[in-house]
Amino acid sequence: MKFLLDLHNRLGKWFEKGAPLEWLHPLFEAQDTFLFTPDTVTEHPPHVRDGIDLKRLMITVVIALFPCMLMAMYNTGYQAHLAIEAGCQPLNNWRTSLFTWMGFEFSSRNVFACFVHGALYFIPVYLVTLIAGGLVEVIFALVRRHEINEGFLVTSALFPLILPATIPLWQVALGIIFGILVGKEVFGGVGMNIFNPALMSRAFLYFAYPGQITGDNVWIAAQTTPDGYSGATWLAVVKERGLAGLAHPDLGAAHANLTWWRAFIGLEPGSMGETSALLCLVGAAILIATGVGSYRTIIGCFLGSFVMAELFNLIAYLHPGGNPYFAVPFFWHWVIGGFAFAAVFMATDPVSSPFTEKGKWIYGFLIGAFGILIREVNPAYPGSWMLAILFMNMFSPLIDYFIVRANIKRRMARYAA
Repeated sequence: MKFLLDLHNRLGKWFEKGAPLEWLHPLFEAQDTFLFTPDTVTEHPPHVRDGIDLKRLMITVVIALFPCMLMAMYNTGYQAHLAIEAGCQPLNNWRTSLFTWMGFEFSSRNVFACFVHGALYFIPVYLVTLIAGGLVEVIFALVRRHEINEGFLVTSALFPLILPATIPLWQVALGIIFGILVGKEVFGGVGMNIFNPALMSRAFLYFAYPGQITGDNVWIAAQTTPDGYSGATWLAVVKERGLAGLAHPDLGAAHANLTWWRAFIGLEPGSMGETSALLCLVGAAILIATGVGSYRTIIGCFLGSFVMAELFNLIAYLHPGGNPYFAVPFFWHWVIGGFAFAAVFMATDPVSSPFTEKGKWIYGFLIGAFGILIREVNPAYPGSWMLAILFMNMFSPLIDYFIVRANIKRRMARYAA
């Protein structure tokens, strides 16, 4: 290992200031910090030494996302096989051809087959995100002569998980390029952005190409036929018919045996990686235990959604016969759609969320409340959490400002004498 390090350090002289390859220093520095521990340390105050750095911080988030990635691959294949078993036809594309060429059969009971089929959809989306978004990161680092940091690792892991399985790959590339450019680089890069870049990418696709990104139906790896699976998400069904609508016989195979527990596990149609509340909670445990994610923001999201859902339940009780969605209890809101994923991984983004401890409570509570409000009242936006979080991103600095000002006033009053 020492031999490789010495060789690496000798090569590094070609990328130092004034050397022939100085303009490529960000690329050299990126793989240097990825493979080896930086040899520069803090020596004087006011710096504080800590075992955590940006690389470890971001990799911890990716590790917390890994269970959701596995679920994305399995559930994508599982939903496709359910639809195919119900009479739908497999999509006629290279993924289906490769899947059958490998000797697999379309069976929802074959866990490995479901995983492989889903991986053929998830992995290309992930690779396109890495290549397209990483290229933008590298170009901006070379032009600005800044280091390439690991922040994009998290964005590249989050973005594919909030997309449908059959989204065109060119839209994936276009969306992540927009998110990195407009959501982060125009503000100065990592640590300076106001909005969550992954959500900015999805918001661009949401409004530019609504037919491929969202709607009343979810796009799965099977061709819907008139007598086959309708493709409606559980969230869309509940919004239209209430909880009783989940038991309707015309909803197709993916809506068989619908229970709260199945929704909690994540065996429901939806965006690839945000269906499992169980695995999102596993990720939350990792983030909270390592101190990377704020439990205040996460709990605040749950509290805000609880309060707003209960208010709508009260309206439904006082005025029966109105919107059936108003009667949906809070614990169903927590497991259908992408609430858990948004609360755990999106709302806790350390850059676009408040830095003060009280601010995190307020921020999380308002995300939960606004998310339920949009979901309940506006039928055009079943995926309400993206809008709620981006909206609160704008007010995050304002929340911190008022809390800091309040602290200053209290201290001035305390020491006025």
